[in-house]
Amino acid sequence: MLYPLLFEPNLHPTVWGGKQIQTYKKQTPANEPIGESWEVSVVPSSVSIISNGEFKGMPLDRIVKEFGPELLGKSVFEKYSGEFPLLIKFIDAADDLSIQVHPNDELASEVGKNGKTECWYIIDAKPGAFLYAGMKEQITKEEYVKRVEKGTICDVLAKHSVKAGDVFYLPAGRVHAICGGILLAEVQQNSDITYRIYDYNRPGLDGKPRQLHTAEALRAIDFNVQDEYRTIYNDEQQRANPCIESPFFTMRIVLTNRPFHRNLMKYDSFIVTMCLEGDCRIKIRHTGDEILLREGYSCLIPACIADYDVIPQNEKGLTRLLDAYMNNNKNLVSKVTRFLHIAD
Repeated sequence: MLYPLLFEPNLHPTVWGGKQIQTYKKQTPANEPIGESWEVSVVPSSVSIISNGEFKGMPLDRIVKEFGPELLGKSVFEKYSGEFPLLIKFIDAADDLSIQVHPNDELASEVGKNGKTECWYIIDAKPGAFLYAGMKEQITKEEYVKRVEKGTICDVLAKHSVKAGDVFYLPAGRVHAICGGILLAEVQQNSDITYRIYDYNRPGLDGKPRQLHTAEALRAIDFNVQDEYRTIYNDEQQRANPCIESPFFTMRIVLTNRPFHRNLMKYDSFIVTMCLEGDCRIKIRHTGDEILLREGYSCLIPACIADYDVIPQNEKGLTRLLDAYMNNNKNLVSKVTRFLHIAD
């Protein structure tokens, strides 16, 4: 009964948003600035609604509950107690986002939530665009508090110029901010918890200053300095290029200009596929079910049917996808494959 699921628009206005998401999706721009498109979500306040097939009009959380292991994968179902573990977004930063940090699972559990590790894939960046990720220099907790009070916290953050195709992995605890002129795809743990450190003294959409979480952030921040914050990966055609392998999700960048077979059954996981460039068709081999996945949209492929073909359907003849899933294939061959960056 299960098939690849598409979803209704789920757009979120923000003070820093713009109109690029709707342009990307070829939708009519809204009157208000749109900062986020929640592509696949079971967050109670903003659950994705299915837009195709037999389950059209039904909320995703209901389908997850009804089909459990078939949709999630048996291993995912058991590990996450039947809950969908990811939140998938497109983000349009027309202006700078706040300087922020997310807690890990342990800290977030104190308020009954999951931690939030995430990853960004840059889809488009205007000339001169940059973001913050991680610390440029190590500081004490006391210096952190003083810099937040004085508005100089950005001076000690690592600043990165960005271009399309750049990837940044942001484990919980890493201070970060997307800055103006960037459109990106985000894969994250299923959590909506954010500690806002600094917001440039600007008002929110209601005209009031947005709340800061200086003390909460202090407990969450990883003050250690890393040598490299940008993720380095191959971007070859006719491959599912390994990109991120973490305890929270796996990410591959698929680039193809001809029909491309994807058999991910061994991972025992659902697959979220974001179409970053070039329309394509997704055809399930076992059932023959087929959907059109357009540029700027995402689909959810249930674990039980994760054997399919990607068929480019665009004038440029090139399709670029971001696949996100949970890697439950822990055998030796899989470990060696990931180490050597051999594509699926």
